[in-house]
Amino acid sequence: DLWDKAFVFPQETQDSHVLVTVKPEQPLQNFTVCLRSYTDLTRPHSLFSYATKEQDNEILLFKPKPGEYQVYVGGKFITFRVPEGVLESEHICVTWESTTGIVGFWLNGKPWPRKGLQRGYTVGQEGILMLGQDQDTFGGGFEIQESFVGEISSVYMWDRGITTPAVRALMNNRLEAAPIFGWRNFPYQIVDEVFLKP
Repeated sequence: DLWDKAFVFPQETQDSHVLVTVKPEQPLQNFTVCLRSYTDLTRPHSLFSYATKEQDNEILLFKPKPGEYQVYVGGKFITFRVPEGVLESEHICVTWESTTGIVGFWLNGKPWPRKGLQRGYTVGQEGILMLGQDQDTFGGGFEIQESFVGEISSVYMWDRGITTPAVRALMNNRLEAAPIFGWRNFPYQIVDEVFLKP
């Protein structure tokens, strides 16, 4: 239970990351990923990377610059533009459903206009899931200039969609449905220089 803790990535590195040791048990037709990040980086960086042997960007949450988030599903991506506000932590949630391809995106509890991506696609299982690095190959291929520096916390993943009220409840670590994994029961392995701090 990491309820009041965060992973701190103190500096740029070639390979520091957090491996999430629970993965989807079957291919995904729907998913939701939520997390909180806090960084002053202005260069591109990866937050959440799920790769399979077939597709290194099976699911990727990537921030190319302040004011933009890119959501990848099956190697293709869409961009959500957000305000460049004062420096504060940003809570994001992303949902995707295969039947329509619709992607939902929330920043700090506020929904953005929905967009479409990879209608009819199925997200593979047997993947490697990590925080803080972008996998360009299965389990590796990291680039130091895309490494995350800052803090990541409150990471959750479901095999279903989520509603705006559920997103807002989640910002206070209140759950409406059991996730594949979540911050109150988070299975992880730290690789290299990442620290778990209150």
